[in-house]
Amino acid sequence: MKRTIYLPDQLDARVEAYLREHPGVSLSGLVQEALEQRLAPRDPARILELAGLVPSASTRAWEHAEDRVALDRH
Repeated sequence: MKRTIYLPDQLDARVEAYLREHPGVSLSGLVQEALEQRLAPRDPARILELAGLVPSASTRAWEHAEDRVALDRH
């Protein structure tokens, strides 16, 4: 499907500079990639992994998990 979009001058200049620096990338490909990333379903597991958190823990936070970790190290 074809679409016509408006880009402000500053954004257009940044896009043009990016395309010059990445000759293997087309405007269409760049827009498709950006839209895929923006519209992708959020995966909270990836955020938790990045933050160093685990999806299931041996204790609950209200049970003062930080104390348990300190005790387990001794």
